Amino acid sequence: MTSNFLSPRLCGKRFDDHAIPLEFLQDLAVLEEMIVEVAKWKFLEEHSERKRSPRRFTEGIELKLVGINEGSVMPVIALVVTSNVLFHENTEYFEKARDSIIDAIAAVEKHEPATDFLPEKALSYFDRFGRNLRDEEAIEFTSSKHTQPARLTKDTRRKLLLSSTKVKELTEETLVRGAIHEADQQKMTFQIQRIDGKKLRGPIPMQHFDTILEAFQGYKDGVKVLLHAIGKFDRSSNLQSLESIEHISILDPIDVSARLEELRLLKDGWLDGKGIAPDNSGLDWLSNIFEEKYPDHLPLPLIFPTAEGCVLVEWSINDNEISIEIDLSNHTGNWHSLNLTSDKEVSAELGLDTKDAWEFIITEISKPIEGTS
Repeated sequence: MTSNFLSPRLCGKRFDDHAIPLEFLQDLAVLEEMIVEVAKWKFLEEHSERKRSPRRFTEGIELKLVGINEGSVMPVIALVVTSNVLFHENTEYFEKARDSIIDAIAAVEKHEPATDFLPEKALSYFDRFGRNLRDEEAIEFTSSKHTQPARLTKDTRRKLLLSSTKVKELTEETLVRGAIHEADQQKMTFQIQRIDGKKLRGPIPMQHFDTILEAFQGYKDGVKVLLHAIGKFDRSSNLQSLESIEHISILDPIDVSARLEELRLLKDGWLDGKGIAPDNSGLDWLSNIFEEKYPDHLPLPLIFPTAEGCVLVEWSINDNEISIEIDLSNHTGNWHSLNLTSDKEVSAELGLDTKDAWEFIITEISKPIEGTS
């Protein structure tokens, strides 16, 4: 016997091509674990005379991914029951577990307690379920009890976890830039010093051993790395340590995002008592848009703060001096380029949130490289 059990809708840019990233299958596996444990809890709620659920409670009952609905990214999860099992009646607890999970998500969206629907120990599953969600992404669950879908986002996931007093640490995907100043090959651990000076410890995965060792050996030469990791955060969102390392790469000595992180350390008055510190949200925007729009094959610029709180981006390519003074508040840039041989100058006002501005930048940076400036 097979029945349509659940069809969550995945929302966000990553799902616009109607495909599910493989990493997201981890979340669906955790969802299955959670449903099974909540189903057992529901059974014990109704059978208070028992101390534990039946040993064969889940025998012959499985949750399976059987398809993806057309027109949106909606994995179809079916409840499959083997015809010869004796515990068909246990399927009702799977359905009750599903409904309780959806009710808990809907509750925290309304600033109501999730513990009205799930025990605290079950809420800890949200440490792994939804961990792959990024900003502006959501998993929507529909239910006949709710007029609107219950939406699991990064924010609601965090609220669900903090609803449990048993949760002391939260894990989330995070990016860490810094220098590896310690590596213990016996314990297979390392320590990275972030650009802000904070030190974090993490395990050395065997597949990344050589890269971590290379970065450690280059520490005195200023070698920095970018880690894609699962970080452990306290209840106040402070990163405490690294649980696992998914990817690691050696950074270019003038990596743009790393340099912008350095600018975060500036305070008002950084220039002999004067000088406005760059706005952190503006630095976030610049880091993200540069990462998205600027091609890898073009040379990286040098970056400096200005006394007015802007950011100056400079390239020296052959006989060409190029700069953009970027206003972080309104996302605009003053472009200026000078060919030292021909004295040819180009100036332009750029709206850096536009496609045209980045096409202009890429074209103008490419010209001196190709010898056409």
